[in-house]
Parts: sequence; structure tokens; C-alpha cells
Amino acid sequence: MPASSLLASLLAGPLLLAAVLPAASAGSDLDRYRWKSRVLVIAAAADDPRVAAQGRIAEAAGAGMRERDLVVVRAIGEGREAASLRRRLGLPATGFRAVLVGKDGGAKLVAEEPIPAERLFSTIDAMPMRRDEAAGRRN
Repeated sequence: MPASSLLASLLAGPLLLAAVLPAASAGSDLDRYRWKSRVLVIAAAADDPRVAAQGRIAEAAGAGMRERDLVVVRAIGEGREAASLRRRLGLPATGFRAVLVGKDGGAKLVAEEPIPAERLFSTIDAMPMRRDEAAGRRN
């Protein structure tokens, strides 16, 4: 897979599955998740070991991610798709960034290192929309 590919990863069971998105969808990719899913965007160079570290965190936290409607979108390398997503989120062209995007499309958390699952979940669980979702599941 080319280093500049933009990948959307959805959790299915315990495995993290990746699907290559067409180039034209890079700018609109986050829009397709709006009001449906929260998104963890991972932006980095292809050889950055933090990409794999964040992927392992996501894979290990699969059940919690599914419960919170959290998917992973990776903007890897210097390609057009990755650059478009970085620009949209106001991220630098280089370096690692992990960004939690809420269902409303806004950035809720930005980090220069992989984000532990506990921090992702506590940030999401504090969101009013998530509290409403959790209350609805209990009723």
C-alpha cells in the first residue's frame, strides 16, 4: 500500500480493518461520519512508529471504541489525501498528530503522541451527546 494512502479503519470484532479511500473523498471523508461516528484521525509519516502504537491501542480497545461509535482514519505520508485532511484539521504538514473528532465534526482533543484509550474514552464520555447516548442505552 503506498505511503501516501488515506486509510479509514473500522473495527469489526477484535481486528482493525483498513480500506483505501478514493482520492476525491479525502476532504469530504470526515463529513460522511458527521452525526454517525466519532473519528480518531492519525496523521504522520509512513515510517513513524507512533502510527503502529496508536493502532495497537485502538485494536486493544475495540469493544470500547465500538460502544462509543469511534472509528479510525489515517492520513499517512505526504500524498494529496493526507495533506487535504491535515489542512482541514489545521495540522502541520509533518510530525505525528492524533485528533479526536466529535460527531459534530469538531476537534475535541489533539495530541503529538499516541492517545491512550482511557484518555480517549474519558474525553468522549464527558461529551453531552455521549452522556445522552449512554442514558438511552440504559433505558
